[in-house]
Amino acid sequence: MQSQSMPRYAKMLWDYFKAKGDDIQTLSPSPFFYKLGFNSFTSKWFGYIDQYIVFPLLVWIRLRKYDKDTLFVFADQALGPWVPLVATRKHIVHCHDFLALRSALGEFAENPTSFSGRLYQSFIRKGFSKGKNFISVSKQTQADLHKYYLGEKIEFSEVVYNGLNQTFEKLDPLESKHQMESFINKKLPSGYILHVGGNQWYKNREGAIDLYSAWRSEFKKDIPLILLGQTPEGKVLEAIEKSEFKSSIYLALDTPNDFVNKAYSGATLLLFPSLAEGFGWPIAEALASGTLVITTNEAPMNEVGGEIAYYIKRMPHEKDERQVWLKESSKVLENVIGLSQEQKDTKIHEGLNFVERFSTEQSLNAINNLYTKIV
Repeated sequence: MQSQSMPRYAKMLWDYFKAKGDDIQTLSPSPFFYKLGFNSFTSKWFGYIDQYIVFPLLVWIRLRKYDKDTLFVFADQALGPWVPLVATRKHIVHCHDFLALRSALGEFAENPTSFSGRLYQSFIRKGFSKGKNFISVSKQTQADLHKYYLGEKIEFSEVVYNGLNQTFEKLDPLESKHQMESFINKKLPSGYILHVGGNQWYKNREGAIDLYSAWRSEFKKDIPLILLGQTPEGKVLEAIEKSEFKSSIYLALDTPNDFVNKAYSGATLLLFPSLAEGFGWPIAEALASGTLVITTNEAPMNEVGGEIAYYIKRMPHEKDERQVWLKESSKVLENVIGLSQEQKDTKIHEGLNFVERFSTEQSLNAINNLYTKIV
């Protein structure tokens, strides 16, 4: 109920199909019992009553009003508990990432899951496994779907890459850099390295900070690091505080939507050493903004970055192995920064052509064709 990305995704689908003149309705739980909670703990559990008892009952009652050609669309596979309600009717389930399920299964040492969390993910898994038709945002997500599906057979499984959910284009680099200078109130004569993301474990903000510090120490270059996203906390904050270059690490918080495009366009490069993703929005956004990208050489990051991005290994979990990773990754960072202007321009041009595959119009048209095929 506190998610932001899935409501945005659902609204994107709503706007597209409404504009086409389709008869479309949105069903989602309403906070009845949730409002009775007197603290966060009780509200959470009352919210479960709304989601898993009240809402299914209301849907079951309404189902008799829909004709047999109605297509039921689940905007995210995490809505799996409700898939059984329409499993025998025409339906489609959108799959974004299986990181929470994989964590619950113990695949990520960086993110241990509580007992209740494991039960919850098992509940979701059993639910979406009742579905038959799926659309995944990447080949990696599709592979995960097939791996963790518990049903007898998936009848329909296609990949449709995400479309950029706001406009990203190559802006004037110098003017964009000036905009960033004004925002952080600091001159940036040598440019800046950008990281975009929140504090989620898989975004690896901590690793980005450690890598930046290792590169500064090794190559003696004075280019600031700018973190765009949520206010740092926990290990991310600790990583900033312990860095000997913390005076060169700046935060760009609470930025307006149109500023993100400028932040990319003015950057020397995007540093995105993510541990895991369902898709990897910042990679596509940076390429569309005419920015060089360094990211992790694992799917789906290398799927979104293709032959355009520059790659480093995934940061190891074991701390005694990290020094080797930092040294090797620092060299990649230095090599990209040291590219000639001609090499940079060539790579940027290739990136602008490559990223056209992530257009919103193309994505929505593909989804529409698949919906039609199921109906």
